[in-house]
Amino acid sequence: MQKIDWDNSLSVEVDEVDDDHKKLVDLFNLLSKAVTDNDSYDYVNALLEELISCTVWHFKHEERLMIKYNYENYDEHRTEHNELIESARKVQMRFQQEHPQLTAEDIDYLSDWLTGHILNQDMKMGFYLIKVMS
Repeated sequence: MQKIDWDNSLSVEVDEVDDDHKKLVDLFNLLSKAVTDNDSYDYVNALLEELISCTVWHFKHEERLMIKYNYENYDEHRTEHNELIESARKVQMRFQQEHPQLTAEDIDYLSDWLTGHILNQDMKMGFYLIKVMS
């Protein structure tokens, strides 16, 4: 099972953003376990939809913070959000059309999708927010 372990390397040092990220990591881990356990299509589909929906909400949360604090890389960050959601929806659409199961490659992709964004764009945003929110 592919699992993401939350640790300080994923922290952007902004509690409200980290709290969201922890929830997304928990959902990812549930999804990965469901795929490993060969759980039902309906359950895996529900988890995938929840992960994507919560990510959409989280991205709006980040974007609100970036707007409030005049984050200079807002447009670039928002563009990446849109691209990430679109790519996750493609995984979801393929799964819904071809099921019965997500593949190990899908899980690896979603893991990289989530952690890659946190470790790259969100770290930059977090560093900026720490300075302006204090």
